[in-house]
Amino acid sequence: MSELTFEQMLEESFKTIRNGEVVDGTVIDVKPDEIILNIGYKADGIITRSEYTNEANADLTTMVSVGDTMTAKVLKVNDGEGQVLLTYKRLAAEKGNERLKEAFENHEVLKAPVTQILGGGLSVVIDEARVFIPASLVSDTYEKDLSKYQDQEIEFVVSEFNPRRNRVIGDRRQLLVAERAEKQKELFAKIQPGDRMEGTVKNVTDFGAFIDLGGVDGLLHISEMSWGRVENPKKVFKVGENVEVMIKEIHDTKIALSLKFPETNPWANAAEKYAVGTVLEGKVARMTDFGAFIELAPGVDALLHVSQISKAHVDKPSDVLSVGQVITAKIVDLNEADKKISLSMKALEPAADEAPEMEGVEDVAEEGTVEE
Repeated sequence: MSELTFEQMLEESFKTIRNGEVVDGTVIDVKPDEIILNIGYKADGIITRSEYTNEANADLTTMVSVGDTMTAKVLKVNDGEGQVLLTYKRLAAEKGNERLKEAFENHEVLKAPVTQILGGGLSVVIDEARVFIPASLVSDTYEKDLSKYQDQEIEFVVSEFNPRRNRVIGDRRQLLVAERAEKQKELFAKIQPGDRMEGTVKNVTDFGAFIDLGGVDGLLHISEMSWGRVENPKKVFKVGENVEVMIKEIHDTKIALSLKFPETNPWANAAEKYAVGTVLEGKVARMTDFGAFIELAPGVDALLHVSQISKAHVDKPSDVLSVGQVITAKIVDLNEADKKISLSMKALEPAADEAPEMEGVEDVAEEGTVEE
């Protein structure tokens, strides 16, 4: 039997490794772009920056220290320079995929920070394994700008798991829908029409505002924003504003809100304030061919019929009146039940034969004085 050379004995004293094998090692040197490991083999193991992390410009000296122990996977036994090329990131991703598979099968809720904002959604990482959350599954409402989620820790479930096709899909929306349903159930169990609540303006449209009552939205219709007239809700409310509202109606899961509180009702004590015969001022709010609507107070409009504008013939209100004009009129009819008031300017004009009579009296008085 021939004797082995020193080099042969030294080589046989090291273990053999193969591509794909998982090895343990100790860090013997760290550079900004690579880590060198003693893996008990005749050559050292090398982990490049791209095989350690997904951060393109990461400084490995701030992430790993000499003396640390690491587990990595062999990519190439000989990288062409006699060194063993290793990967830490891919091994971690494999372990992460096992974690995601387990979560997928058990419908487990996961939590992770958003690492990247993509064109069509968000990217999160669980143990170096990437999960894509499409924009449609990020929220239970439409999200135009996803940038606010950058670095934010979010909860989600894995709704699709197919690592072979590099397709692991996360779903945050179903958690929010379930949470909202639970909040709705709790809220509907304790509210009733007439209750007052604090809410936050969530969205404003041309027809009203949606108010968040604590996980449940209610609609404040434009017609319920004031006893008076509101032309544009966007000029009245701003998103994020806090507001006290009254629950007007509840239909299944829909809540109608109102700001028409009973104590501010302008029709309260109408019989006294707007009694027939009362003379008052009002502002022309709008006009039609048959008359003009006069605002007596916010929420109280009265009709000045075209025939009641003047004793002289008036073809249409706009011939003698203009929107915004302040007029003086007399209340000639009040229907409190139907909230209708009729006005007359004509009733305040002197009778046709009053002027001449008064002139005659003055002449007689004057003549009498002269005679004396």
